Amino acid sequence: MRSSVVRRKIKNNPEAGVLPEIQVGSLPVHRITFDESATWVINYLKTRHLRSPGLIVTPNAQHVTLAEKDTVFREACRAASLSVPDGASIVLASRILGTPIQERVAGCDLMERLCGECAEHDHSVFFLGGLPGAAEKTAKRLLQRYPVLKVAGTYCPPRGFETNLDECAYIRERITHAAPDLLLIAFGAPKQEIWAWQNCLDLPVGLAMSVGSSFDTHSGMRSRAPLWMQQSGVEWLFRLASEPRRLWKRYLLGNLAFLYIVLRQRFSFGRASE
Repeated sequence: MRSSVVRRKIKNNPEAGVLPEIQVGSLPVHRITFDESATWVINYLKTRHLRSPGLIVTPNAQHVTLAEKDTVFREACRAASLSVPDGASIVLASRILGTPIQERVAGCDLMERLCGECAEHDHSVFFLGGLPGAAEKTAKRLLQRYPVLKVAGTYCPPRGFETNLDECAYIRERITHAAPDLLLIAFGAPKQEIWAWQNCLDLPVGLAMSVGSSFDTHSGMRSRAPLWMQQSGVEWLFRLASEPRRLWKRYLLGNLAFLYIVLRQRFSFGRASE
């Protein structure tokens, strides 16, 4: 079926009013611009003491295809207070579905913008995850750009931490002690969204944002595509060329699966999204 605009109250943020959203596959995505996203976050954090923690997700083609089979991941994304259109594929899908999104809101860029806004408004930020050392390097680089940024902490859990009860308890203890306004989580999808959903709603944070590989690129550990590729919506080609053995299934097979999901929704064939 065609996508229709849905308007709903943003969870836990009555002052934000109503944001329009569309459904891409089984995931809701807010029709919001880059600047509007930053404003929404700061408005939320200004009154964090009045409400429970919120979640921010950044859907792209991979998220939509994962959500088709992973019910826990799907529910984690649906629980988010803000869902921004990270992938150019999401913007393209919105046009195919007849409800165009104005622009892409790249999670990597939004993360840096939010750190700048947090510095200006005296909000603290905690960096969790990424490659070993990436969180600390990212925090240091952002401190060079925004010297008054309040870094509440940095931590990179070891691989497989989610099955280690002691490590999970330690992470929660670190975050509880820091009580950051903004918690940035870089575990990669679907782990980061599920972890945030299962943990952050009862931790003393304002907002928890899933940021994927943003620490790795901001720290310089991984290269990012040239600006022209980012702006033309083919950043995924740069990533594929950089790590073909790791990413070929995600981008080549995954993009075909994503296109099928969008066309199925547009023309109402096959099973409907749950």
